[in-house]
Amino acid sequence: MKKLSFIILMCTLISILSGCLYPQDQLAQNQTPYEDQIQSVQTAVNKFKKENSGILPIKTKDMSTPIYLKYPIDFTRLIPGYLSDAPGNSFENGGIYQYVLVDAETNPTVKLIDLRIAEKLRDVGLRVQVYREKHTYPPIKKTLSKGVFLLNYKKIGFKEEPFVISPYSQKNLPIVMGNDGDFYVDYSMDLFEKIDEAKKFKTGQDIRSILEKDSPFVPAYSLPYTIKDGQPVFLEQN
Repeated sequence: MKKLSFIILMCTLISILSGCLYPQDQLAQNQTPYEDQIQSVQTAVNKFKKENSGILPIKTKDMSTPIYLKYPIDFTRLIPGYLSDAPGNSFENGGIYQYVLVDAETNPTVKLIDLRIAEKLRDVGLRVQVYREKHTYPPIKKTLSKGVFLLNYKKIGFKEEPFVISPYSQKNLPIVMGNDGDFYVDYSMDLFEKIDEAKKFKTGQDIRSILEKDSPFVPAYSLPYTIKDGQPVFLEQN
């Protein structure tokens, strides 16, 4: 438990020190999803694919990797032949965004993952591990769906329920635990705002694509959702 507590402390210190190392104007640049930067990467990806027999400049991931994390762009394959440098807001250049591809097999499209979300989920996960070392099981407050749980975060030491800021609506989104013990963002509120588009899907189909359709962001670190009785619900996994 002491080791995990130390890890949490170090993560916090790194976050604080990272903010001190960059001037405010550079921090702003690193935290803004500039459309021209996304487009420049898209152009580079298209050209790379054309000149390399359809191969994509991506890092190899395991087949079991969640779809929105499966195709991270490998900037070492684009620099310097297709790009002079990685975008200033990319993780590789000190920014907070991971550049990824969606529709990799049919229409490779550049999108972003906000890595602050990953950091928040990691913090929650570490605190739950500390709790479980003493209590064995996480404190489940409510079962939201089969294999999806909301925890009693006060028992873990949070003064209020932790949340993630939505890259779509800027709303505070809840954090849930899956049956695998990992933590995910609950995008139900954002999906409800696009309920008309969601209704075009059939029950059993994953509707998350409606979130990234007109946005530079993908709904990373999420569980699949479907539409049922006109409402977005978690898609039960077999």
